Amino acid sequence: MVHRARLAGIAGIAAAMAFAMASCAPGGGADTAATPQGAVSTDVAAAGPVTLKMTDFWGSAEGKWIEAAVAGFQKKYPNVTIKRTSEDWGQLNSTLNLQLQDGSGPDIASANNGWQSLGTLSKGRLVRNLDPYAKAYGWNTKVPTTIARQNKFTTDFSTMGDGSWFATPMARSSLIGVYYNADKLKALGLTPPKNLADLEAAAAKAKSAGEVPFEYGSLDGSTSALLGVQALLADKTKLNDYIYDNPSVKAQDVAMTEAVQTVKKWADSGYFPKNFAGIDYQTAVAKFVKGEGVFRWEYTGSLGLSKAQQAHFGYVQLAQPSGAKVGVGAAPGALVISAKCKHPDVAAAFLDYLMSQETAQSAADLGLVPALAKDVKVPAGSLSLAGESAGAAALDGDDGYVPYFDWSSPTMLDTISGNLQRVYAGKMTPADFTKAVDADRDAFLASKG
Repeated sequence: MVHRARLAGIAGIAAAMAFAMASCAPGGGADTAATPQGAVSTDVAAAGPVTLKMTDFWGSAEGKWIEAAVAGFQKKYPNVTIKRTSEDWGQLNSTLNLQLQDGSGPDIASANNGWQSLGTLSKGRLVRNLDPYAKAYGWNTKVPTTIARQNKFTTDFSTMGDGSWFATPMARSSLIGVYYNADKLKALGLTPPKNLADLEAAAAKAKSAGEVPFEYGSLDGSTSALLGVQALLADKTKLNDYIYDNPSVKAQDVAMTEAVQTVKKWADSGYFPKNFAGIDYQTAVAKFVKGEGVFRWEYTGSLGLSKAQQAHFGYVQLAQPSGAKVGVGAAPGALVISAKCKHPDVAAAFLDYLMSQETAQSAADLGLVPALAKDVKVPAGSLSLAGESAGAAALDGDDGYVPYFDWSSPTMLDTISGNLQRVYAGKMTPADFTKAVDADRDAFLASKG
């Protein structure tokens, strides 16, 4: 599973430079990129023998999922062969720009959302404008608006989150929510929380009983708790607008200060482990899975739970005070079609297939979080996957997704992770944290003109 809010900054400087240079990168031209032209066909069988090359970054269960999807599509359309290549996440995201410039490169590829990756490829006219296929396959009604926006840019590439489709999601989801140790919760006489007030009350009881309420480490700037809390406090529309470049919306308008105040309060109240500032991400995960801590804010699928462990850990997607479900989430990758693809109609049909009930069920069967489909059956005994699936279904139904906050600029991840550590150390106030966030985002908007 790719932890976007943590990994998006791995190639941050390189990505920012790539974006600046993308407008002059050779690609497929305006006829296949910014401005779509010509009729499209959804009749895959009539296309005759077709071979497509696909490159993605999925391994383990995710790799098995895409392999099953490829096999299912080829069985449905025997005239199509899909040759898949898997690369390391960092390697793919640093080289995809070059791969798509090559005529022998992939026809379909998995990119990362946001300006760092998808924005670079779209502005460089290296991937196709998918609007004709969105119309042909009904993606505008099939896909929740808040997920659809994560794959869109205006055709002048001044704005993310509006305009044309340049990528598609899939019938899988990656969310930020709260995991809980079911055995500890039962021992404390508690039930899974439904909202932030419930969670804080449970954390207080856990602390008084001698437990660590939240297993957490901030050594490498983990932001999942901060962003998870913000989604519960902010207006969904304003938060989407902030991340999608609306300069009239400021960080204070999307509950950033309140979210920072909340996690700072938890730190000061002893709700985090002792010396949490010296605990790195992987250590915190390992401690939680081994039984330390009652709750953990985390990305779905990131705990690496075995089938046996899945019965002892649950997951909840908390509700806002109004009862609406709003949470940070996205498909685990943005699927693009190369501007040089010779069979875009068939490639688009495969992208549509990856949003189907069949592939959603396959995801659940492999222990992955399904999305964009109803009535998916979760394997018996998996408490965690049942909660994750329910969370995704709730966000699908309430159109409640908000994107990862670091998408708002190529350097935002560094800004929020670094400054959060300063807040914990008492060297920055929540209000100044919010000002720093605005300064980062506004500087990026100014750089785009």
